[in-house]
Amino acid sequence: MYLTVKETAEYLSLPESFIETLILQKKIRYLYDGEQYLINKEQFNDHLKQLEKHKKLLEEWNNEPIPEDPDIKDED
Repeated sequence: MYLTVKETAEYLSLPESFIETLILQKKIRYLYDGEQYLINKEQFNDHLKQLEKHKKLLEEWNNEPIPEDPDIKDED
């Protein structure tokens, strides 16, 4: 499925100007039909899956309790 620049920006929650910059820098794949740029939605699926995976891992890491250090001496 192909999206316009505006639809892609909404799908990724990014500004349209950023999507246009990515197109001009050739960092995302697109088609130009003579009037507008069309971007294949499927190219972002892997990126979004990886992003969710990393968010989950970071959340797990942040929720993990800090173990006590056996080398700490109580010096009162």
